[in-house]
Amino acid sequence: MKKIQTILAASAMSMALSSMSYSGELIINSDASDPAPKAAFSEIIDAFEKQNPDIHVTYNLYDHEGYKTTIRNWLVTSPPDVVFWYAGNRMKAFVDRGLFEDVSDVWDNNQLHQDFASAKPAMTIDDKQWGVPYTYYQWGIYYRKDIFDKYGISEPKTWEEYLAACALLKKNNIAPITIGSKYLWTTAGWFDYINLRVNGLAFHMDLMDGKVPYTDPRVKKTFETWKELIDAGYYLENHATYSWQEAQPFLYRGEAAMYLIGNFITPNFPEELKDKMAFMQFPVINPEVGLAEDAPMDTLHIPSKAKNKADARKFLAFMAEPENQTLVNKALLQIPPNKKAHVVDNPFLNKGVEMLNNADGTAQFFDRDTDPAMAKEAMKGFQEFMVKPDRLDSILKRLEKVRQRAFKS
Repeated sequence: MKKIQTILAASAMSMALSSMSYSGELIINSDASDPAPKAAFSEIIDAFEKQNPDIHVTYNLYDHEGYKTTIRNWLVTSPPDVVFWYAGNRMKAFVDRGLFEDVSDVWDNNQLHQDFASAKPAMTIDDKQWGVPYTYYQWGIYYRKDIFDKYGISEPKTWEEYLAACALLKKNNIAPITIGSKYLWTTAGWFDYINLRVNGLAFHMDLMDGKVPYTDPRVKKTFETWKELIDAGYYLENHATYSWQEAQPFLYRGEAAMYLIGNFITPNFPEELKDKMAFMQFPVINPEVGLAEDAPMDTLHIPSKAKNKADARKFLAFMAEPENQTLVNKALLQIPPNKKAHVVDNPFLNKGVEMLNNADGTAQFFDRDTDPAMAKEAMKGFQEFMVKPDRLDSILKRLEKVRQRAFKS
């Protein structure tokens, strides 16, 4: 019988549980704590234990924000056997510190090189694979179709059309854009998309890699474009006091019309609103720039200090199987990385898959693509900019100092 427990903050007991691994016991720490993923992984673990009756799984659930802090403690002390994490620089930071296990053998022994061909680059460092992806998803603008229809707003394709839609919504006392920036990362979605649309993917990734100063005029152009929305008052008031979840009801009550977010929001849509919600691609800003998208990938890893690596490898291989990728992503309303898995027929996913298939490239997401220290300070700066846009020059100078420290090597 598996043991599933929800842990909302780091504690001595939770760290002790993480370290009590013995032969036949598999300790998994996860941040998949929202209702849909929680239910999906409960089903997955049931199936894994039935297939492996000699393995007992202890599945520890953490809230998203607490998890990001506590995982750093587990990995260097007494880690669990499997951890949920993210591709991109978030993964690389732990690989570079020797905290994640090389699992190339799992890829070699289970034909993952073929089945995960498109996801392989995001999991590969120094020609080795360091985890197994279980889902990825599109970002974009989710909006109230019924509100757009009421005011005769067509889906904006250009920045000018987008600004006009926002102006009309605000005129009718509807917040054009809801956002909760309490935990900072939602602001990074706005920076990513405006920078991708203003300067393009190659420039964006050079910035993520520390090759471009934050005081570069092209970066400033991104912020100046963003400032058009802030100065016009198009964002939800007092957004810095709300988490991303707390910003959702404004959309559902019709007090706000749009939300730039990942497809993980869709299982939260109230049943009575599902036919009133729609998805659109972030509009064109510079027509000379190709349309790249954020498509973050969530992953599973074995800590290098894990005690039960044999059973951990079994779990990673199990989670890579097409039927299990299909099951999880059906619940998440997201996209399975295994090309043999099936994508559920869903209007948001259908549009997202089509968009990603036609994209000029993809990024992981700001805090997954850049150095962790850079991401932390930059997202503080993004939130500050959204509240005090007149501080732009001082924010950019501060971020440039952080870039020089973070990428000094």
